[in-house]
Amino acid sequence: HLLFPGTFYFTLHLLPGMKSSMVNLNNNGYDGMVIAINPSVPEDEKLIQNIKEMVIEASTYLFHATKRRVYFRNVSILIPLTWKSKSEYLMPKQESYDQADVIVANPYLKYGDDPYTLQYGQCGEKGQYIHFTPNFLLTNNLPIYGSRGRVFVHEWAHLRWGVFDEYNVDQPFYISRKNTIEATRCSTHITGINVVFKECQGSSCITRQCRRDSKTGLYEAKCTFIPEKSQTTRDSIMFMQSLDSVTEFCTAETHNTEAPNLQNKMCNSRSTWDIIMNSEDFQNASPMTGTDPPPHPTFSLLKSKQRVVCLVLDKSGSMSSEDRLFQMNQAAELFLIQIIEKGSLTGMVTFESSATIQNYLTEITDHNAYEKILANLPQAAGGGTSICSGLRAGFQAIIHSNQNTSGSEIVLLTDGEDDNISLCFEEVKKSGSVIHTIALGPSAAKELEILSNMTGGHRFYANKDINGLIDAFSRISSRSGSITQQAIQLESKALNVTGKKWINGTVPVDSTIGNDTFFVVTWTIQKPEIILQDPKGTKYKTSDFKENKLNIRSARLQIPGTAETGTWTYTLLNKHANSQMLTVTVTTRARSPTTLPVIATAHMSQSTTHYPSPMIVYAQVSQGFLPVLGINVTAIIETEDGHQVILELWDNGAGADTVKNDGIYSRYFTDYHGNGRYSLKVHAQAKNNMARLSLRQQQNKALYIPGYVENGKIILNPPRPEVKDDKAEAEIEDFSRLTSGGSFTVSGAPPAGSHTHVFPPGKITDLEAKVKEDHIQLSWTAPGKVLDKGKANSYIIRISKCFLDLREDFDNAALVNTSSLIPKEAGSIEHFEFKLEPFKIENGTKFYIAIQAIHEANVTSEVSNIAQAIKFIPPQDSSVPALGITITATSLAIWGLALILSIF
Repeated sequence: HLLFPGTFYFTLHLLPGMKSSMVNLNNNGYDGMVIAINPSVPEDEKLIQNIKEMVIEASTYLFHATKRRVYFRNVSILIPLTWKSKSEYLMPKQESYDQADVIVANPYLKYGDDPYTLQYGQCGEKGQYIHFTPNFLLTNNLPIYGSRGRVFVHEWAHLRWGVFDEYNVDQPFYISRKNTIEATRCSTHITGINVVFKECQGSSCITRQCRRDSKTGLYEAKCTFIPEKSQTTRDSIMFMQSLDSVTEFCTAETHNTEAPNLQNKMCNSRSTWDIIMNSEDFQNASPMTGTDPPPHPTFSLLKSKQRVVCLVLDKSGSMSSEDRLFQMNQAAELFLIQIIEKGSLTGMVTFESSATIQNYLTEITDHNAYEKILANLPQAAGGGTSICSGLRAGFQAIIHSNQNTSGSEIVLLTDGEDDNISLCFEEVKKSGSVIHTIALGPSAAKELEILSNMTGGHRFYANKDINGLIDAFSRISSRSGSITQQAIQLESKALNVTGKKWINGTVPVDSTIGNDTFFVVTWTIQKPEIILQDPKGTKYKTSDFKENKLNIRSARLQIPGTAETGTWTYTLLNKHANSQMLTVTVTTRARSPTTLPVIATAHMSQSTTHYPSPMIVYAQVSQGFLPVLGINVTAIIETEDGHQVILELWDNGAGADTVKNDGIYSRYFTDYHGNGRYSLKVHAQAKNNMARLSLRQQQNKALYIPGYVENGKIILNPPRPEVKDDKAEAEIEDFSRLTSGGSFTVSGAPPAGSHTHVFPPGKITDLEAKVKEDHIQLSWTAPGKVLDKGKANSYIIRISKCFLDLREDFDNAALVNTSSLIPKEAGSIEHFEFKLEPFKIENGTKFYIAIQAIHEANVTSEVSNIAQAIKFIPPQDSSVPALGITITATSLAIWGLALILSIF
């Protein structure tokens, strides 16, 4: 099942949600970039040295690639707590592994040192982080990827400007409008040869020319493009930055609009330089005058510290309404007992018009430590709301315990309005601490989120029921990258149970988790009867669930040792005559320090939006760096008035989802119900043994160059470690994960039910076409009536022998009769076949087809990607000459292969 002995390196890391990168561009220089080393990476001075050299080289390369516009000025390298302390290491402020721009961590698989960027947004949107492995940074990869500085710039363009790769490993060749077979590349000025390697022994390889595939007219699957070592063209960095001559991005003049790559698909065939020039960075960055190179970057070495958290809790008068004080205490108790990591330093402050330090920092070692804090949770509410008083007392509690506010965290919970919150913004900035905010109820101070945004903290909104609060506190884990120490939420359910009724449910515990497992039940009137049964039939009763002395209407059971793997069943009886709200929450941690758990994280595409902009919900489900596929992922979005929208998220490469089967599940959100704060929660469930772990390589990575042609000879690099197709996926057992995606704020929206804006159907991005005798067969993923929801009313399909007719003048191209085509539900696969009339089909005839979905008369989707269909009758001799260079010798020397192979 989940764990394969001997196949994986274990790495402990955290996949972040919506990043709050600290990078700023001022006067042509980037400040605030954070490069963080994972705690599981062994200490190695050379790693720091090589990171510095990479960034120094990248800075100059970037400066010239952007025509003297930008360079790296200030960079922080975050050293993990697991490394030894040194006098030159400084204290971090808000920098953390969790929020870093670049992470250095082992791959989860034993192969896979390809540098890549986790990027799943739309064209021009920032990525999440760049991932380099220690092996990539410590070994010589020059022939394979080019210099590390160049690779960094390739990845930075993914991360910062949201451009995509200009190669395509899955579609390495295409048939051009001039009817030649071309390698997928940018620009087309890059020369090379196309060969098939028959066999390689020792230092020589036998190659042959590529043959055409009789079905597609393209080269056969084993055909490889080998570039010339010596080139004259300067672009493009997003294709092959390893070529010495390549120093620029493809521009509108040099861009290859025909290549079937992600850049063309995601950015409507616009060039990478066009997207970069339209980015926020370049709106204000004019080229620097003169001819001097940019100044060298300066580096700060920061060392992570022990986790310090202070709870700052509101006990003002309004907290007495709607059971808020009770709920806050229930959630704070859960945070202290189940979520905060052992060894953390924790304190607590309560506030109304003034603030009181209830507990200075205490190290959480055992239950006695948190009992001291729990005993001081507020029992009565009263007074006004002074958030600044609470924050100042939080800082004092930290400083009084000989700790620095730099790098510490404050969890601020409030339900009240406060006009003076901006008075301490400067103090908060200077403190260097991270503020996580929890807005409880609809009246919490409107500026609350400014505190989170300014310090890189989480932001949450909880409405009436306790689950919103519990989910918020459960998400506030350590930001250090030590994922096996972090709490994982498996269940969070609120059930309105009628009087004298039983209710039951199940929770799967998979083999990656089970340490420190808690089942918690809360109620609103009377404690229910509880029966919990483990997969082997052992039963736990109501008397096994312990209550806190404070009588905060919650009972918990800590499962002794490690929880049994399999399905746990719970049954609750509401013993009261009236109906009451019962909740069930289950949290756990990784099964062992070397077992990477399956985790889910979620976020919205933006933290604020103005109607009618659609937003995208993203959820990432992974084990280590590997995507988990084939599961049910559901988003629950709740508005300020308690209205819930439930969305099923998809990983199908259509609509809001960039790439199919990458473990990122996405969906458009347009269902606005009024203004204010909305909360996001995501439930990921693997059911009926359908889940799989993808072992394929990541997207958005530096291209692994198979070799070069030099003076007519092929010089090969060591073959890239590949996953065989039959081993590309592994089974994963059933599991459940629940995570909060924080909150977002909506403005300009009409009241619920009075939408004035009509959203069009989503753009089709995966249209495919092929010729079968005198018919063309099409397939695509159905969009919805509204982006990716519902059914479109109809489709318009147009065809032309000229690519530009469709791209520039779609409405005047020949129309295909679609009267028999009735659109299916969004997300379904559509198939349509039509006869080619009045076109004459001959060998080599090419057709271009595009499609539009219709909502109603004036509301249509954007025109789809343009699909190409070609009629190809293979000649008797199916070998055709390769493009570019001809090779006379079939036995070609390979230099240095044996030498390099031993590294891998």
